[in-house]
Amino acid sequence: MHGADESTEATEATEAGATGVARPEERLEQAVRVAEQALIEFEIAVETFRIEVENFSRLHHQKLGPMYTRLDELEAQIAEAKAARTGDPEDIRAADAARARVMPMPSVEELFHNWLGSDGLSPEASAMLTEQPVRPPEKVRPSDEARKLYRELVRKAHPDLAQDDKERARRDEFIARVNAAYGRGDEALLTELAEEWAAGPVPEERRPSKSEELYARLEWLTQRKELLTIVATDLEESAIGAMLRMAPEDPDTLLNEIAEQLLAQVAEREAELAALLA
Repeated sequence: MHGADESTEATEATEAGATGVARPEERLEQAVRVAEQALIEFEIAVETFRIEVENFSRLHHQKLGPMYTRLDELEAQIAEAKAARTGDPEDIRAADAARARVMPMPSVEELFHNWLGSDGLSPEASAMLTEQPVRPPEKVRPSDEARKLYRELVRKAHPDLAQDDKERARRDEFIARVNAAYGRGDEALLTELAEEWAAGPVPEERRPSKSEELYARLEWLTQRKELLTIVATDLEESAIGAMLRMAPEDPDTLLNEIAEQLLAQVAEREAELAALLA
């Protein structure tokens, strides 16, 4: 009977191959692979945008922060000059409110924003505590070659392609280094990481053997996609994300345009203050 069973299975496999019709498990496995690749591509897009938002936010603060502070100070001085001239209680209240906006008391969340990460103190916090200079990103977006290397590395080394916990841990550690290098726009380091991965062990392709495992895999991939969609939506709807979407291909120029507008506003407020004090 055992030989007859093997003969039957072989016949079914031959017939399936001859007709070109895949068995249910094969179709399910193919669906899992497609979903895996789609998720990886989506993760790449979300992480790429997150890096750009983070760099844009940092440059926005470093380049434009002093201008916003200057505008707030001028607004307070103008309001105070008006209050001193009129003595009107409403003008005095407006002056007090304007002065309060110049140096507002930060909340606990604001005090520790970007200071702590999953690995402890952020590079900025560590640099401040050790009195070392913080090196800001030179541009919002890394070079085209860095972006290309980053995408290739994530596609090849993504943790979701791991077969077991040990392999996933190896990939997690490697991708963390890739993300850090990409965040700094370090094209040379990304090239080294690409060479390192190419020289490393090549994991065997994952081939689930049970339909239950495949269905569970599809469910996990779906849940992961939903979580990433929430992250992507939050990034896009944030103030910085919305600004970045105004000039997705040239965000650095957008910063310069905003700076020019702020400088014009500063000049207007200075002229208004000078007229009030004359």
